[in-house]
Amino acid sequence: MNATDLEFLKSRVTLFANFSDARREEIAKGSRIEFFGQGTLIADAGDEFHFLGVVMDGTITASVQAADGGRQDLGRLGPGDTFGEMALLSGDPMLADLTAESACRVLLVPLTLFQSHIMAEPRAVRHISRTIGQRFQRAMGDPATAAALTNKEDVSGLLELKGERPECVLVLNCGSSSLKYSIFDTRNPDDTVHGHIESIGTYGTRLVQRGPKGVLAHELPQGGYAEAFGAMLSALMDPHAQVIREASAISAVGHRVVHGGRKFTGAVLIDDVVLAGIELLSPLAPLHNPLNAAGIREARRVFPAVPHVAVFDTAFHATLPSHAYLYGLPNEYYEDKGIRRYGFHGLSHNYVSLAAARFLKRRPREFKIVSCHLGSGASVCAIDHGRSVDTSMGFTPGEGLIMGTRCGDIDSGVLAFLARTEGLSAAQIDDLLNKQSGLFGLSGISSDMREVEQEADAGDAEALAALKTFCYRVRKYIGAYIAAMGGLDVLIFTAGIGQGSAGVRATALQGLRCMGILLDEERNRAASGGTEITRISSDTSPVTVLVVPTDEERMIARETLRTLSRDYLVRTSEACRTEPIPIEVSAHHIHLTQQHVEALFGAGHQLTHHSDLSQPGQFACKEQLTIVGPKGRIERVRVLGPVRKATQVEIAMTEQFKLGIHPPIRESGDIDGSPGCTLEGPSGSVTIDRGVICALRHIHMTPADALRYGIKDKSTVRVRVAGDRELLFGDVRIRVDPHFALAMHIDTDEANAANLKNGAEGFIVGIQTED
Repeated sequence: MNATDLEFLKSRVTLFANFSDARREEIAKGSRIEFFGQGTLIADAGDEFHFLGVVMDGTITASVQAADGGRQDLGRLGPGDTFGEMALLSGDPMLADLTAESACRVLLVPLTLFQSHIMAEPRAVRHISRTIGQRFQRAMGDPATAAALTNKEDVSGLLELKGERPECVLVLNCGSSSLKYSIFDTRNPDDTVHGHIESIGTYGTRLVQRGPKGVLAHELPQGGYAEAFGAMLSALMDPHAQVIREASAISAVGHRVVHGGRKFTGAVLIDDVVLAGIELLSPLAPLHNPLNAAGIREARRVFPAVPHVAVFDTAFHATLPSHAYLYGLPNEYYEDKGIRRYGFHGLSHNYVSLAAARFLKRRPREFKIVSCHLGSGASVCAIDHGRSVDTSMGFTPGEGLIMGTRCGDIDSGVLAFLARTEGLSAAQIDDLLNKQSGLFGLSGISSDMREVEQEADAGDAEALAALKTFCYRVRKYIGAYIAAMGGLDVLIFTAGIGQGSAGVRATALQGLRCMGILLDEERNRAASGGTEITRISSDTSPVTVLVVPTDEERMIARETLRTLSRDYLVRTSEACRTEPIPIEVSAHHIHLTQQHVEALFGAGHQLTHHSDLSQPGQFACKEQLTIVGPKGRIERVRVLGPVRKATQVEIAMTEQFKLGIHPPIRESGDIDGSPGCTLEGPSGSVTIDRGVICALRHIHMTPADALRYGIKDKSTVRVRVAGDRELLFGDVRIRVDPHFALAMHIDTDEANAANLKNGAEGFIVGIQTED
């Protein structure tokens, strides 16, 4: 960038008007200028956008597709104008197509530079916030434009591997005698490479690598992990495979780690402290975590200059409520030993739920999903509006379904009986449950479902019993999770058996028509375990049943890229380190429609202002109601104003027992599938069939706040709260709106348990997920 361009940034770009010459020069050096010919599409609606665009020369047209198939113009951008602010703020895809009306020259400022340099200038943040607000109000003021924008719900990018710069991600999965690896290049995300080194440390070590250039396979000399990593690098740099030219082409490494315990509830950048934490969790996964840690140490030695990210198989299940993860043991075993349900296969369940949402062209948070991962290891997961709320595997992967060699659910008394009568030791019982049971033990033939099915078809009684028992257990869990969530929208089958066996799917779903699951037998038989998502339910089925190929390696690569971005933003945000967020305790309350206001308080009644709330435009009303549930009632519950489109009742967790109602933990307004109740007022009563929730902890903030903290709307963050004892709240949802005031809301139960009151303060310390 020359001196003329720097002068242009100073004199013509309002955003940079208050920057020092040195700051503008730093931004210019870290950005790049691109040229776009007339008619060139600069940004496509629905695509993720990781840059702030500054128009240096030319004119850009913004437009969206109208309902009639034509184009709806939103306006034009000329020299000095900027674009991409809303995408950077919200994390959502671009809302409009940007096309070069004339030949254009555009400065593209990367997201990291935008966060570290631009958002550090308060006047620039205010300018961006004002620009977004003005554009949004202008667009929504035109009915045709508003309809085009609000009807555009593009979820095609849910599983895309994108960053603000090209990345070559190496994904590693280290086992007891194996090393699985994959390469994902964001410049060519579909040209993936997968490799497997088996029998490490013994004779017969062998490497097989598959990629766009074909298959590479050869025997290896006996050696350990160091030799295996060397063989992997040689295979990746093989001139015939043409994967990478040199080791330095790897820009990030993602590691699969089986157990994150209670400490790691999301993917995390690895340092010495994190590695030590993974090793401390080895007692929870003695067959996996020590090997995962060994692989991480070796990978950090081989690739010392790149970031390494740990992606945990248990993390997706960190959202399980306590009533789903607690066992009926004395509480000290949970508090002191960490004995609880953790769940596994989280990478697979998360991936297929996102893939199903993309296939159905809707957001994951719109569905109630049951995901069946059926392979040599098998589990079922209940996913309510994007959150895992129950799963069949527990403290170890041995609980739940019958598996290849694992027993699954069993009466604990059986183990005591075997110890008494057979003299089996703990090690022998562990071997029995995990290596001699399941399909293998029941059939006496094999742990491979294909062989069991073949023998069952031939009339083998034990094989048939094994098949039926396996399928019955799957059917039972599906029914249980439908009951747990209060309904079902999508049922997913994945993994080797789930994708490959039409017979297992059909048998597992027998008798579930009463729950809205109608299988199309022809579609089911045709779904042969390929690489595409297949619908196997009938067109009239209330529940959509899908066969979804899983891709855990791609999920690790995705989480690695997202973690790198999130970690940088939090580390570079001065606000996260220095600016506290006030905490407010939310008591139970009720939101009403105008129709219900009049039914409860009389015809023509208007809500009466009692006191203002912290959020602008919201107020506590003088009106109070009684909530009535199947078991009990809660009187004098405050109504909040103004009126809403749907009536909603928010209660604390402990109050559900008093009422006899079991509400989900949801964001305000997300009431689909929630239970109802009766509301009693002075002029009548109203019974609602849905609307009772426990509010998900959340933070209100303005767009300017979000820019300052380096986070986006619908992100989920961790918040540290100082006090007599330091607390860490996870699963805190960010809600961004120009009319919000900065505040974190937690419910009364959480506040009491943590001994917090209004006026406490919290600090954002990490980003868990970005929706």
